[in-house]
Amino acid sequence: PRPITHHHTPHRILPIITLITDAYNMTMTTMTMGRGIVGTALAFALRICSSHAFVGPASPVLSPRTASRERSSPTSSLDMARNRGLERREEGATPLPGGMTLYVKPAADGKSVGDCPFAHFVRMVLAEKGLEYDLVPSSQENKPRWLVEDYGGKLPALRHREECHVDSEAIAQHLDFSFKEPALSLGGGETRRASEAIAGFFPAMAKFIKHSPSGDEEDEEKQAALEQKLQALEDHLSADTRTGPYLVGDGRKVTLLDCNMAPKLYAMEVCLKEIKGGAVVLGGYPKVREYMDELFARPSFRGAVEYGPETVVWGWTSH
Repeated sequence: PRPITHHHTPHRILPIITLITDAYNMTMTTMTMGRGIVGTALAFALRICSSHAFVGPASPVLSPRTASRERSSPTSSLDMARNRGLERREEGATPLPGGMTLYVKPAADGKSVGDCPFAHFVRMVLAEKGLEYDLVPSSQENKPRWLVEDYGGKLPALRHREECHVDSEAIAQHLDFSFKEPALSLGGGETRRASEAIAGFFPAMAKFIKHSPSGDEEDEEKQAALEQKLQALEDHLSADTRTGPYLVGDGRKVTLLDCNMAPKLYAMEVCLKEIKGGAVVLGGYPKVREYMDELFARPSFRGAVEYGPETVVWGWTSH
C-alpha cells in the first residue's frame, strides 16, 4: 500500500458500494409494492451514502503480516472501515512510536547498508530518541513502487505508519517535533551561530574529496576552501563561553546539528586518509579533533556505522 500524503485523504469507498448494492437489491424486491415504497428505499439509501461519502479517517499502512491476516479474515467491508477508523482515532493527532521503516542507500552488494551520511544522520536521531525502526537498504531495482512514483525514489525515506518523509533534514525535524524527549533542537541565536559555523562545510569537503587529479592547482584551491571551513569550526568550538563539547550554546547538549555533522566528519576523516593521501592534517585543528572523538563515541553514532572505511571509499569513488 502507498503511504498517505498530506495532499489527499482516501474516503470510505467500500461502505458506499455496499450500501448502494443493498439499496438496489431492496429496490428490486419491492418493485411490485408501488412507486412510493421504491422512492422511500432509494431516498433512505442516498441519505446514508451521503452521510459517509466525505467523512472518515485515512486508511493506515498495513504491514505484510497484517495485510495477510486481513485478507484471510471473513470480516465485512464495513467492519474493516470501522476498525480502521477506531485505530486512527485512538492514535489521535500525536504520532505514536513504532511502525517505522527507513529506506537507505545500499552498499556495493545492493543488500547491506551503504555509507550515506544523510541516512546516518537520521539513524542517529532515531537512536537518540530511542525509537525502533526497520532498516531497508534499497537499490534502484528494489525500491518500493510507491517510493519511486510518489517521491522520485529519494533516499533516505522514512515511512511512519501512514506517512512518508524524505530529505534527511525534514525527517529529523519531523522526529524531533513528534517525539519530544529528548529534545534535540535549541532555538534562538545560539543555534543560528552554530549553523553559521558549519555553513558550507560539506560542499567544500565534497568538492575537495571528489576532485581529481590530486595536487593540481584546482585541487589546492579546493583544499584551501575546506581548511577555511575547518578553521571556522575550530574558532567556534574554542569560544570562552563553552563548557561542553557540542556545537550549540555552551556545548553541553547534543542537538540535531551534531547528529548532522558526525557522519560527514567521519566520511571526511576516512576520505582524507584513503583518497587524498592525508593532505589535510586534522591534528592542526585540536578542538575539531576533540569534537569528532566525542561524536564518534556516542552510542547513537556507533550503532549506525556498521559500514566501514571500505564502503565509504567505494561510495565516494564510484559515482
